[in-house]
Amino acid sequence: MRMANEIVQLLVQSAGSWLFEGNRSGLSDREWMALRFLALANRFSKTPTALASFLGTTRSAASQIAAVLLEKRLVVRKPSAEDKRSITLCITREGEKFLERDPINALRDQLVALEDSDRFRLRDTLRRVLVGLDVAERRHHTDVCNQCMFLVENGAGKDRHFKCRLFRKSIAEKETALLCTYFEARS
Repeated sequence: MRMANEIVQLLVQSAGSWLFEGNRSGLSDREWMALRFLALANRFSKTPTALASFLGTTRSAASQIAAVLLEKRLVVRKPSAEDKRSITLCITREGEKFLERDPINALRDQLVALEDSDRFRLRDTLRRVLVGLDVAERRHHTDVCNQCMFLVENGAGKDRHFKCRLFRKSIAEKETALLCTYFEARS
């Protein structure tokens, strides 16, 4: 129990680099979280509903956060290619440049400095902890597409292709490394 408390305190201290009162560079911590998510989300997860799910908030609150990002021209609204009744929130070039000043980059840079084996172990351990928290809180888990049970890979080399069985759509290989709010872990 003592070690668990120490780990929790270390996580809380690390959170200080991205959770803060007020705003940094003109965004609140929730707006930063939303911008980061939209930059890393696959095309199925760039909707206001998926954003709300990721942030653990209402669709109305997520829409207000998105409105700030739209006003600052960090994201744009586009009609969804998947569902004509829906919109997609896409990062602009300004948004991409803005993310270069993201307060969380200092933490990322410290993680990059770790040995590969330490980084993999930390990633896998944090993933298990987050899955456990999502189950306990009855939240839907967001994770990387290439770890999802719905992703099917066929072929090899130039004939290699991917498909999302949930959406029944082809998915580009580069999208398989992005976040999906419809994620279901493989058994």
